[in-house]
Amino acid sequence: MKLVIQIPCYNEEETLPIVLKSMPKKIQGIDEIIVQVMDDGSTDRTVEVARRYGVTEFVLHSRNVGLGRQFHDGVNNALALGADIVVNTDADNQYPQGRIGDLVQPILRGEAEIVIGDRQTQTIAHFSAFKKLLQRFGSSVVNKAAGTDLPDAASGFRAYSRESLIQLNTITRFSYCMETIIQAGTKRLAITSIPVVTNPKLRESRLFKSTPEHVYKSASAIVRAYIMYRPYMVFGTLGFSLLVLGLVPFIRYLFLTFTDHTGRGHLQSLTIGSILLTGAFLCLVLNIIADLIRINRILIEDNLEHTKRMRFSK
Repeated sequence: MKLVIQIPCYNEEETLPIVLKSMPKKIQGIDEIIVQVMDDGSTDRTVEVARRYGVTEFVLHSRNVGLGRQFHDGVNNALALGADIVVNTDADNQYPQGRIGDLVQPILRGEAEIVIGDRQTQTIAHFSAFKKLLQRFGSSVVNKAAGTDLPDAASGFRAYSRESLIQLNTITRFSYCMETIIQAGTKRLAITSIPVVTNPKLRESRLFKSTPEHVYKSASAIVRAYIMYRPYMVFGTLGFSLLVLGLVPFIRYLFLTFTDHTGRGHLQSLTIGSILLTGAFLCLVLNIIADLIRINRILIEDNLEHTKRMRFSK
């Protein structure tokens, strides 16, 4: 069994040595461990530091392309290396590299295709109450879309089996975390999690500049994934809501027409009801179109999966 541990990096010359020093040398059930550094256009000595610590596998980008693209390219390179399992960790030493052995065990036992390290966010001291609330809410939304029960869907400390990576296709360039869970849930891949304790914070996150930006980008990724894989949950819910809201002024119009003898037409209710019902009809049409696109994407992904199996066959 070959394990590739990939580390996405962007100007990490100070913290990367700590991460590389803590990498496991041996893991039960694993024959070979390869550390792969994915550099996202760093302007410091990140790559030089990685080479100094013995890293030989790199995925290099000349400019910043985002975490999602880093993950996509890193996975392809890991599969080309013959990886049976790919573990993703961070270069800021947030995650406990010493638990990688535990992270891959459910895959080795055949119990899961994806294992996520649950950071137990409610216990992290430097997370504000608002951020903890957002993490819990985001996980619940993703779980609803994926049909899973994961306590920390946003965690980037995770292990993927070769089979899961053959089937998954990432689109989002901001972060792959939410999207891969929704995809995996849709494709009925077994997902589980193990509790881990994060390391002390060494620096601020470089994935986003502020909490509002993080909320916006995460929400955008979740909504996009919903539309791609559960379009009826978006357009169906919105259309039904507009239908109910549109019937209310229509009922009011009919009621007042037959009971009010002042001669007023109450056309404002008829106008509002017509607008809302038109919106409901448009949502229905969008739902049908999105579902047809979803079916077409499934056929394309089946073909892509076949191509991957041929390209990365051992």
